[in-house]
Amino acid sequence: MKTITSVREMQQTANLLRQEGKRIALVPTMGYLHEGHLSLIRRAREKADVVVTSIYVNPTQFGPKEDFTAYPRDLARDSQLAEGAGNDILFAPSDRDMYPDGYQTSVKVEKLTVGLCGVSRPTHFQGVTTIVAKLFNIVKPHIAIFGAKDAQQAMVIKRMTADLNLDIEIDVAPIVRESDGLAMSSRNAYLFPQERKEATIVYRSLLEAERRIKEGERDVPTLKRAMQEMIEAMPSSRIDYVEFVDADNLQPLERIAGDVLIVLAVYIGKTRLIDNLRWPE
Repeated sequence: MKTITSVREMQQTANLLRQEGKRIALVPTMGYLHEGHLSLIRRAREKADVVVTSIYVNPTQFGPKEDFTAYPRDLARDSQLAEGAGNDILFAPSDRDMYPDGYQTSVKVEKLTVGLCGVSRPTHFQGVTTIVAKLFNIVKPHIAIFGAKDAQQAMVIKRMTADLNLDIEIDVAPIVRESDGLAMSSRNAYLFPQERKEATIVYRSLLEAERRIKEGERDVPTLKRAMQEMIEAMPSSRIDYVEFVDADNLQPLERIAGDVLIVLAVYIGKTRLIDNLRWPE
């Protein structure tokens, strides 16, 4: 596996690969890889000739009081894991290369970014779309692989790609979970042992909503209350949001009808966890 830290070198490498007729897959990450990331790399391996995994903790998608400086970083560990999963090129640029002096351009998707995570993190998605657009221009992939845990992010990236006529396929892979159901996330490393046990309530509340829907419940406020009561019973929990939205446009629903996405963000201690479940699956 080759590691590239220069934007110019990555662009030149991508140009050569395309000239050779190679199909490039990009797996964008912020590093501290876990099995969820590795599953994306393996998925990319099946869909392309060359797999590029980017590792970059992007400062523009963190708010002023968020965990940018504390976000876990271990490039040597990530390199070993990525290579073991079948990665070909690790792209790990510097802040100076990605945001040079005088940088003043951003990419913004409007309506899809307003609700859900956009309420408590109003600058987050503009940072995401900007860095992903930059990665697309640097790595020049034919396909990019994202995880379904970040459902709103995946929809925003799809919208940006379509709106800007980017000739890139966006592939969204299923959520990968721990044995007790907790969605895999780099931020799980922040959880203290007791918090880690309580964190399972996030997925269990989704399963409870699913169970009630299967039994015929269609009233969204009733379903939300059931989830909220479960979560609030945990001493370390604090709800950011619990929402039932249209799976195509993220608009909030009052009744279960059509394709529904149940989405939530919950603080367990100081750690913010997100998860979702689609109905029907």
